[in-house]
Amino acid sequence: MELKVYKTDGSESTKTVTLNDKIFNIEPNDHAIWLDVKHILANKRQGTHDTLEKSTISGSTRKLKRQKGTGGARAGSIKSPLLRGGATVFGPHPRDYSFKLNKKIKRLARFSTLSYKAKDENIIVVEDLSLETPKTKTVLEMLKKFNLENTKTLLLANDSNTNVYVSARNLPRIQVSRTCDLNTYDVLHAKQLLIFENSVDEINRMME
Repeated sequence: MELKVYKTDGSESTKTVTLNDKIFNIEPNDHAIWLDVKHILANKRQGTHDTLEKSTISGSTRKLKRQKGTGGARAGSIKSPLLRGGATVFGPHPRDYSFKLNKKIKRLARFSTLSYKAKDENIIVVEDLSLETPKTKTVLEMLKKFNLENTKTLLLANDSNTNVYVSARNLPRIQVSRTCDLNTYDVLHAKQLLIFENSVDEINRMME
């Protein structure tokens, strides 16, 4: 699959890049995508929630009222879950939500989302943007040339583009990711995928 390479001012250049068909032109597997997204979101959960049960809540153990003759139900403790401020029954406790997912499934899911983006023509390849120092304004001006300043966009830059990474990470609705950190959730969450030219070869090497 070949795509045109655009200049940072939004105009077309004479160059083209070749995207690996084994990554960008496969039959997407929706179940693999679902599994990987579930895996990513589960790994992000802190799992620090905790509730007080009857044995851990503080409160008097004195019997509230006599057992018979009141016309109501028996009440033996102020810590009862039926009373205001009482304990929680079967509440959540700290736990680890992460689970293992086969590497081949994660790779298939990642390729499937990239294939969806290619099929929907939501991939733009841009010439390398070199910045001597981090400058958010420069990156924002480039995005405006493609009308992406208000669109959920994922910028893919390689490790050598550190200044671009730092410049773009605080823009609203724009997410920047290193090519080596590319994952299914980020690609799926973004409406548009903007790839710098020097990152294309790194993505194509994902099949190696």
